[in-house]
Amino acid sequence: MLEARTETGIVFYDGVCGLCQRWVRFLLQRDKAQTLRFAPLQGETAKARTDLPTELRTVVFILRPGTPDEQIFTRSEAALRLLEHLGGIWRVVSWLRIIPRGVRDGIYDFIARRRYRWFGKDESCPLPPTEWQARFLP
Repeated sequence: MLEARTETGIVFYDGVCGLCQRWVRFLLQRDKAQTLRFAPLQGETAKARTDLPTELRTVVFILRPGTPDEQIFTRSEAALRLLEHLGGIWRVVSWLRIIPRGVRDGIYDFIARRRYRWFGKDESCPLPPTEWQARFLP
């Protein structure tokens, strides 16, 4: 079985997006090593970082945050790197990186433009369940 990565990471997501909330839940349930932390793009942690995209149509994955080896991934690359980070069978899906990034990001953007219509939008970022609250940043 392919092992999950042990490096830490932060996932920035649109806190009011139904699709993004489902993605975060998916990651939380499968991140057995608990190496990922989560922060809404509308939150204080995201605002404190000047190197993040300002638009809310992207997921951002920062691998090894705060280290000289820090890497920032966005859009389709972030999603695929997160699957790789989970390890196991999810790492196999990361082979989709062989598809040209422009094509992947085109599909990502198509979904991102319609995500509120398809998956809903909350008025504010909901609080995570108690057992996961420590993994969320403001």
